Amino acid sequence: MSKLPLSRFKVIDLTRVRAGPTCVRQLADWGASVIKVEAAGGDSGLGGDRHGPDFQNLHRNKRDMTLNLKHPEGVDILKTLVKTADVLVENYRPDVKFRLGIDYERLKPVNPRLVYASISGFGQTGPYRERPGVDQIAQGMGGLMSVTGLPGQGPVRVGVPIADLTAGIFAAMGILVALLEREESGEGQFVESSLLAAQIAMLDFQASRYTIAKEVPGQAGNNHPTSIPSGVFRTKDGHINIASAGGDIYKRMCAAIGLPDLPNDPDYATPKARLKNRDKLNAIIEEVTRTRPAAEWIDILNRAGCPCGPINRMDEVFADPQVKHLGIVQPVEHKTLGRLDLIGQAVTLSRTPSASTLTRSWANWATTPPPSRDCGGRAWFRPRPAVASHLVIIPGLIYGPGYYRSFDDIAP
Repeated sequence: MSKLPLSRFKVIDLTRVRAGPTCVRQLADWGASVIKVEAAGGDSGLGGDRHGPDFQNLHRNKRDMTLNLKHPEGVDILKTLVKTADVLVENYRPDVKFRLGIDYERLKPVNPRLVYASISGFGQTGPYRERPGVDQIAQGMGGLMSVTGLPGQGPVRVGVPIADLTAGIFAAMGILVALLEREESGEGQFVESSLLAAQIAMLDFQASRYTIAKEVPGQAGNNHPTSIPSGVFRTKDGHINIASAGGDIYKRMCAAIGLPDLPNDPDYATPKARLKNRDKLNAIIEEVTRTRPAAEWIDILNRAGCPCGPINRMDEVFADPQVKHLGIVQPVEHKTLGRLDLIGQAVTLSRTPSASTLTRSWANWATTPPPSRDCGGRAWFRPRPAVASHLVIIPGLIYGPGYYRSFDDIAP
């Protein structure tokens, strides 16, 4: 493979924190040429330590430059980038891009083929448009915390920033669709996603239970809300997950654990009966599962055709032989930190797989800014790998050893 599949596309990344960088990472991993544009002060620490695991994993495959978009000349330079760009992604609050003069309607005349993507907390319009939005708030407003956790426990946050991540992934999907459509129309367009909309979309059947059947789902703990028995069961040395909803799988599970007559009991014979008597059924199953170690039950139940698996700590996840076989961990070399194991894409392509690097280009550029100087009305730029050592920024616009004229001037 000589080229990654998105290598012909040029992306301007104005994002920070998580939702926006997640979107751009989807494009960068498949080869898009990404320039991450940062303010002189970085992201004020919101993205974590620059040499920390989160920042390194999130901002791979990018090049980086510093640009003051509050200065008119900085905006002019961004517009010069836009002339030959395919995509611009930002996740400011909706009003910011208008104040800076870099909203879609003002950049569209510069490049009518530009696909401009905006990610916000609650949407570009509406009563909550100006509110600051973060994942925690979206999880609560989007209903996820009301269906997570043990019954009666109170609201529980999911352990990953799912609204941030999915808003970014949905935005990346929208960008790719817009690029495909552009092949026919020749025109770019505005793409929008929000944390709130993404969170509600991820509710899936829990949301449709209300919109269609007018049911208000509650917390079900480790149990599946509607498919019984599915949940966490104690073993002799820990816990396992068993998912045995459906008539045939349920019968196979009962036979495998030595309770072949249980499906004939009227209290547990039908899905409706099992839902009504879920706690009693789970107690019967757990009385048996506690008699053997987890590994034995995982082997017994899988051989019987019943889904069953361990509940792993993070170290156990990456020690698992199937996880190793999938190759989702991608090692790269960092010039300061040494070997880093990044988390790769969850989808693979047979001919054009994704790739993770830390220094896709610009490796020969100096890592210290030039001295301050009179730029004669023009700004300097300083490209660098986005996950390399943070530069000491001299106040001003952009720094570097040469004038910037077009996207192609700084192509890989």
